Amino acid sequence: MAPEPAGNETQALSNLLKENRRFAPPAELAAAANVTSAAYAEAAADRLAFWEQAADRLTWTKRWDTTLEWNPPFAKWFVGGELNVAYNCVDRHVEAGRGDKVAYHWEGEPEGDSRTLTYADLQREVNKATNALLELGVRKGDRVAVYMPMIPELPIAMLACARIGAIHSVVFGGFSATALKSRIDDADAKLVITADGGYRRGKPSALKPTVDEAVAECPQVEHVLVVRRTGQDVAAGDKDVWWHDVVDRQSDQHTAESHDAEDPLYILYTSGTTGRPKGILHTTGGYLTQTAYTHDAVFDLKPDTDIYWCTADIGWVTGHSYIVYGPLANGATSVIYEGTPDTPHRGRFWEIVQKYQVTLLYTAPTAIRTFMKWGDDIPAKYDMSSLRVLGSVGEPINPEAYVWYREHIGGDRCPVVDTWWQTETGAIMISPLPGVTAAKPGAAMRPLPGISADVVDDQGNSVPNGGGGFLVVREPWPSMLRTIWGDDQRYIDTYWSRFEGMYFPGDGAKKDDDGDLWLLGRVDDVMLVSGHNISTTEVESALVSHPKVAEAAVVGATDPVTGQAIVSFVILRGSAEESDDIAAELRNHVAKTLGPIAKPRQILVVPELPKTRSGKIMRRLLRDVAENRSIGDVTTLADSTVMNLISEKLPSAKSED
Repeated sequence: MAPEPAGNETQALSNLLKENRRFAPPAELAAAANVTSAAYAEAAADRLAFWEQAADRLTWTKRWDTTLEWNPPFAKWFVGGELNVAYNCVDRHVEAGRGDKVAYHWEGEPEGDSRTLTYADLQREVNKATNALLELGVRKGDRVAVYMPMIPELPIAMLACARIGAIHSVVFGGFSATALKSRIDDADAKLVITADGGYRRGKPSALKPTVDEAVAECPQVEHVLVVRRTGQDVAAGDKDVWWHDVVDRQSDQHTAESHDAEDPLYILYTSGTTGRPKGILHTTGGYLTQTAYTHDAVFDLKPDTDIYWCTADIGWVTGHSYIVYGPLANGATSVIYEGTPDTPHRGRFWEIVQKYQVTLLYTAPTAIRTFMKWGDDIPAKYDMSSLRVLGSVGEPINPEAYVWYREHIGGDRCPVVDTWWQTETGAIMISPLPGVTAAKPGAAMRPLPGISADVVDDQGNSVPNGGGGFLVVREPWPSMLRTIWGDDQRYIDTYWSRFEGMYFPGDGAKKDDDGDLWLLGRVDDVMLVSGHNISTTEVESALVSHPKVAEAAVVGATDPVTGQAIVSFVILRGSAEESDDIAAELRNHVAKTLGPIAKPRQILVVPELPKTRSGKIMRRLLRDVAENRSIGDVTTLADSTVMNLISEKLPSAKSED
């Protein structure tokens, strides 16, 4: 049979992976859960009333007049309402008598380097930073670029911006000077907040020279505010001021002013298909409502007893929503860790869990698969009996990684909440509820109460249970992006043009026979093999389910017979050894798990995969390898030498005769 041409979207996504395991909620957790199954019915009966109730968790200085103004695709939530985000995250907890409660346990990468900030401490530091920003000429509506390591001054700086209504644009501290400059320019930022450096992999990693290079080409920047973290020598420019010089001498008193619910809170840049950065704009009232609600619901947060740790970097949206705004709005105690999970040893994460008695842990599938590769014996050395809920974020989690996480980190007792959301959605959209859901390994399960997500075919019609297609959101939600900064048309074209009246995030998904949702990754990563649309996620999951495989990445490569063929790159577990027959063994395993149509043409055993600093696998570079093209831009990789190692493995690639 002749293959269908690549790019044909009339075929549904093939639904290959079957999963029969179920994990019911622990009875004790379910009995005291913050959110029960009744929430689904309440939200379905009156969605806007449901979100009004969620908004009432916050302190408003002026109640809204209209819950939602919807002029597709532009939304306004809690119209006419006024509040202050920093007041909601800090001051109100102090005023309620909880000033002595710990807001952040901060752990630096060098062992023994730690700080604890109570809510009263945080209030004082935010107020001082706010007064410093005012002294430096920052006013409501101004943009402030933030390029910092994972130190307490990062959330303090964000909250100080929020307090006066300045719009922060946090740029991940691993980005280049070129990337930083483009983001400063796009937002027209007048202030940059940075540090001399941070600690990474056991040594100081400089940040200030990158800022100097970027700011040299940004005349609109008036000041660079620098935190001394590592003590490295830095070049002092005429725009530079030290944090300890200007912030520490400020008054720790500041009265928060109210801001409109639709006033901008922050811009966060995400990858676009063009070279120009794509600034996602989030506003105030709706964003804080949904981040606070979802943090409470999805993690079953008990603020008086839980110790919560999200391992993301604040430079990504996960850190904005679930290290800073959601947890602080809920009065939670959180852990922030500066460094990497293998410094100074591979048990560092579990040592931190043990030290702080972490109860709620939120991390990424990439990290989980890395821990699997390092071996079961490492987490086994630590007491992690404090844990009660585990979360996953960033990409679909392979069922075997999910089960490993539950068993080896959660002691086979903790629910795993696999969450789907994006920079653009602002907060979690699809997730199990730990006290309600009988979870399936690898499934995001159901949209949260108040969220109208669906899977549709290429005509925009809902697919039946058992079918695959495109993930969409049918109704506006409070924490949604309002536009792309400075470019409403790009916002419309990027997210709202594919399906009439529906938000399309660019992801594929399937409904299983029960109607539960499984995310299949970006539709760009779907392979068309002999007329079948096959998700790279499902083939990767099949490979990771083999006991010898720790991690896998799959791409489609042009094939004269099938249109595209499946090429797989695998990392073996620590105890497994590469052999001549490993490729055949793995190819047959995939065929048995998913069917012959999904059998890879090639298996390459590699020492590492190309990943960005946030842990995303760069499949674009792997496609270059699979199609014998020159390797594209590697500047965003955490380790650019990885591609050389992979290219060296090419001659040993095994394929079917």
